[in-house]
Amino acid sequence: FDSLPPARYKETMSTILVWIQQSETKLSMPQVAVAEYEIMEQRLRELKALQSSLQEQQKGLNYLSTTVEDMSRKAPAEVSQRYRSEIEVILGRWKKLSAQLVEHCQKLEELMTKLQRFQNDTKTLKKWMAEVDVFLKEEWPALGDSEALEKQLEQC
Repeated sequence: FDSLPPARYKETMSTILVWIQQSETKLSMPQVAVAEYEIMEQRLRELKALQSSLQEQQKGLNYLSTTVEDMSRKAPAEVSQRYRSEIEVILGRWKKLSAQLVEHCQKLEELMTKLQRFQNDTKTLKKWMAEVDVFLKEEWPALGDSEALEKQLEQC
């Protein structure tokens, strides 16, 4: 009986596997090009929430690891190896998921910064174009008015 996992182990294993599967599904959704800052902010909030959830699930993962270590000391080699293999697969998926989350967050934050900069540049350009439009629609000075012509030349 020492080599059998406790009931809590099986429950925790099931919970962690379901959580990993759901998280992998969320992260595997194809990323679409978004040009709306609010949508990008929402996606970033979702990713940050997933990161928080990952940290909350860490306790369960730690429990699984220590339980496997305890069982492997008491269990026969073949049983011990089976549980070690099982936890190694989960740890591998966990690390991959964690790395993907960090990567997605960083990439999204980068893109949000670029979009913000682009929007600011666009706003500045539109303002400048409006000023140029006003300037071009101004009345031209008379041909004999060299002072006004010189002033307009400077503006150009």
